[in-house]
Amino acid sequence: MKIELSHIKQGLILEIEGDNDTLFEISDEDVLQFGEAKYQLLEGYSYEYQFSDVTIKFKEGSKKNAIVSHSKFGKHKGSINPNIYVGTHSLEINNSPILLPIEVRSVKSEYRSDYRFMLESITERCTDLIMQIDSPINQHFETDFNKNPETLYQRFSFVKSLIDSLEFEEAIQKIVSNPTTKWEEEHEVKDIRRIRRFNQKNIKQLVAKSNRMEISNDHFLNKTYGLTSIPTKIDSTRKTESIDTAENRFIKHALEEFLFFCENCELKFEKYSTAKFESGLLATKISTLLNQSFFKQISRPTSLKLNSPVLQRKSGYREVLSAWLKFDLASKLIWHGGDNVYDAGKKDIATLYEYWLFFTLLDLLKEVFEIEPKSIAELIQYDKDQLTLNLKQGTAIAMKGVYKSPSRNLNIQFSYNRSFGGGKTFPNSGSYTTTLRPDYTLSIWPEEITEAKDAERTELITHIHFDAKYKVKNFYELISKSKDEELTEEENIELIKEEAEEVKKGTFKNQDLLKMHAYKDAIRRTGGAYVLYPGEGKDEPFRGFHELIPGLGAFVIKPNKDNKDKEHLKNFIKKVVANFIDRASQREYTAVKIYDIHQKRKLDSDTLNEPLPEYISNKKLIPSETFVLVGYYKDNIHLSWIKSEGFYNVRYGDKYELSTNEIGAQYLLLYSKDQTESTLFFKLKSNGAKVYTKSELKKDLKYKTTPSQEMYLVYQLEKEYEKEFNNLKIDLTKLDGLGENKRPIAISIEKLMNSKIK
Repeated sequence: MKIELSHIKQGLILEIEGDNDTLFEISDEDVLQFGEAKYQLLEGYSYEYQFSDVTIKFKEGSKKNAIVSHSKFGKHKGSINPNIYVGTHSLEINNSPILLPIEVRSVKSEYRSDYRFMLESITERCTDLIMQIDSPINQHFETDFNKNPETLYQRFSFVKSLIDSLEFEEAIQKIVSNPTTKWEEEHEVKDIRRIRRFNQKNIKQLVAKSNRMEISNDHFLNKTYGLTSIPTKIDSTRKTESIDTAENRFIKHALEEFLFFCENCELKFEKYSTAKFESGLLATKISTLLNQSFFKQISRPTSLKLNSPVLQRKSGYREVLSAWLKFDLASKLIWHGGDNVYDAGKKDIATLYEYWLFFTLLDLLKEVFEIEPKSIAELIQYDKDQLTLNLKQGTAIAMKGVYKSPSRNLNIQFSYNRSFGGGKTFPNSGSYTTTLRPDYTLSIWPEEITEAKDAERTELITHIHFDAKYKVKNFYELISKSKDEELTEEENIELIKEEAEEVKKGTFKNQDLLKMHAYKDAIRRTGGAYVLYPGEGKDEPFRGFHELIPGLGAFVIKPNKDNKDKEHLKNFIKKVVANFIDRASQREYTAVKIYDIHQKRKLDSDTLNEPLPEYISNKKLIPSETFVLVGYYKDNIHLSWIKSEGFYNVRYGDKYELSTNEIGAQYLLLYSKDQTESTLFFKLKSNGAKVYTKSELKKDLKYKTTPSQEMYLVYQLEKEYEKEFNNLKIDLTKLDGLGENKRPIAISIEKLMNSKIK
């Protein structure tokens, strides 16, 4: 691509070379329509440039020339690396006051419409927020063009999104073609012979008006009323239709305000900058509208009747009224978070998509949970005559509320850019490795737990993270290729090359998936992590187990008015809510077990290295959850009955309480009076203990002595136990609570093996 620069120096040419189909030159009509530079590159690619004159170079150390680097073989040549930033870059050339505009296109063909739609949506949401809070909208102050000059382009972009649109232009044309009108009386001196109907005022003039002429004696007026003469001309009025109404005056006033704002912005913007060009272009467009003959017939308003039904309801008028109301606020709204989006004319559409998704998700969550976030007013702050949108990357904003359902109420918290601090030890919240900051986090926990930190400690909170990825085209396409284990060597090499190319362009989908894994695995109590992107693909996330969460995946959310995309995410969140309402969910059962397991600290030195069976009755042996009943036998006769009949009896009744661990024990260890060691170890049958009366114990189980109690709980013994327990000898002095009232106690296998005598 050769760019002729004779306006800078006679015969000067800048030559740019890049890959095929990445260099563009648009028409002058497109330059005016889209407000873009004529010469365009594609983001994510590298370009070589060279000036035809070796004395000409791009200015060194210039912030505007951040995408330019000089060659070691001469400063008149080098490379241009736009990376991921789209928009107009106004490059500075040494010894020239004229900036060279170079447009960087997005890799997405629809980025122009996406950018405009997202900017309009953010503007609309911000002005809606302003109207929800009390103090600022009761204030009236003029736009200060000297205040916060660094955010002037951001404010101009907000206003531009309101009025530089096809919808606004159509609204003006509707007004011009079908305006509201009023009837007015027009006064004129008229020949009396042309008067068709006389009113009372005309009749009075027949008598009193001068410049009269004689009438004949047989004239009706002479014969009937005695008038001998009548005036030749009289004053008359007629009804005429006028467009100079209060509503049309308001429309003209609104356009003049828009024009004033754009002209002032043009004066303040830097010479030769894209911003100056855009503001001048918009000012010209508004001037063209005002120069129509329609507005020349309309006078300036003396008052604004904003409660007019015509302004509020009639098509065309209501759109202009809405734009004017939003303009009055948008032109004053400071958004420091927009620095990344608007800095130096760059249209950082990826960041804008992230901000747009914040409002989109907020609306979606409000609809699903039917709650109004309590802290929504904190998004707009009013201080020192300044309105500020408190939405910025790196700043966490939490929206809280309670979702009420018939069976269970849930605390809901929606956060933007919440930091999960690194190096956090259990049970603290955060990441146990490095600090991670997802774009959006939805946190859910039971209403009964008022504080989120308590829900974290008890494992009853679940975080679901979302990340915005504007660059992604089809999230599942690369994943479906890479999960095939039967790739040939050639296919594998091709896949590696493809992934390397995706990394260069900032669209590496596997990298996005790995980031979701990082959120899921590193941030404690995370139930899922999902990519949101405006491309194509399925909306069925991966499930970690059987239920929807834990899981990973992606959802297509395109920046347009079609809510079809949002329905998929909405349905997903509804299913998540259903999972939380389900009191028998596997997710909640797992959370409770995690809390039970980890609530007691276990030191690295606290180990159990004794041989144990892997399974008991086809169930995995968990040493801390497998219990041994440590029971007392009174004499050798009692012990002989236990061994010969295969039963063990325990007193049972109101005075003797047994825990579930004692009743459901799987092993039995016997001891007697004055014993300090025991080798009497038995396995209990899994059919559980049964209740016997003393007569049943004597008759049915052949108990050898007369029972002293009315009721007994009887366990049945297995004939053998696992080989790992052979030659087991236990130190009874290490077992707490033994021998108290000769009542049996239940201890875990873990505790039993730690009391083993080696």
